[in-house]
Amino acid sequence: MKIKNEVKVGILALSAILILIIGFNFLKGKSIFRKSPVLYAVFKNLGTLEKSNRVKINGLPVGTVYNYSPTDKEVNSILVEIHLDRELNIPNNSVAFIDGSLVGAAFVTIEKGTSNTFFKSGDTISTRLDQGLISNLKAQLAPTMTLVNETLDSLRYTIGGINHIFDPKTNGNIQSLIANLSLSSARLQQLLTTQSDVLGKSLANVNAITGNLAKNNDAITQTIRNVEIATNNLANSRIQETVAALEGTINELKGTANQVKNMVGRFSTNKGTLGLLMNDRKLYDQLDKATLGLEILLDDVRLHPKRYVNISVFGGKTKGEPLTSPLAKDTVPVSIK
Repeated sequence: MKIKNEVKVGILALSAILILIIGFNFLKGKSIFRKSPVLYAVFKNLGTLEKSNRVKINGLPVGTVYNYSPTDKEVNSILVEIHLDRELNIPNNSVAFIDGSLVGAAFVTIEKGTSNTFFKSGDTISTRLDQGLISNLKAQLAPTMTLVNETLDSLRYTIGGINHIFDPKTNGNIQSLIANLSLSSARLQQLLTTQSDVLGKSLANVNAITGNLAKNNDAITQTIRNVEIATNNLANSRIQETVAALEGTINELKGTANQVKNMVGRFSTNKGTLGLLMNDRKLYDQLDKATLGLEILLDDVRLHPKRYVNISVFGGKTKGEPLTSPLAKDTVPVSIK
């Protein structure tokens, strides 16, 4: 019997579909040739749990999530059908919860109990709402996210305040201020440029003065030394003693003149030495001139001490000559009555 080509194509297509189904179920961990043990679990929330997600005990994959469906129309809970890969002795007080990882899919974890009685295929396992790793991270990140949100709100308010400050009117004022600063800077630059020559000349003059001082340093030092010598000579001279002696002599002469005056009444005759002294006009004039000369000498010593004390500060000499005769005066400072 000859098989038609259409039949061959159909058989080949069915074989391919069958192989595809078997391979798909094999990759999902399902076996179509034997019946897998089934457990049911009721969860309030599946989260990111999907069909074909793994079921683990102590981290070991032991089955998959085969199907899930709501328990009522209000979807108050969800029934999850779990197919185990092999026969396992799971204590009937074990608890199932949904867990997950940072980079992987969610999965169902069965936490084994301590009972000696085990689940049978078709039993329903107890469940609990466990936070799991992702939930823990969310719980830990929640305060941080709150702070971040508050910071963003504060930043939003701050940006709003800045936008309110930099309104068109304020922008205009700031631009005017910048323009004024630019104009002031330009004027200052112009002023500095104009006065640079004057400042340069002033600095040149200062440099010249300091140069001259440096060149004449020896002369300045010698001048200071001469001043020191002069002050030492003046300090060591006896001008005050000389003046005091002259004043004493004048006082003695005045006392003598007074005594002579007092004696005039007693010796009014021309006889005797004292009478002749008192009645001789020429002798009186000579004594008067001598007294005047002493007084002039004393005044000259007071006014021109350099004529009598020879002190050379800068190596020069006094141009004036000492007095050889009394200076003429209109009146005699001390008169004899």
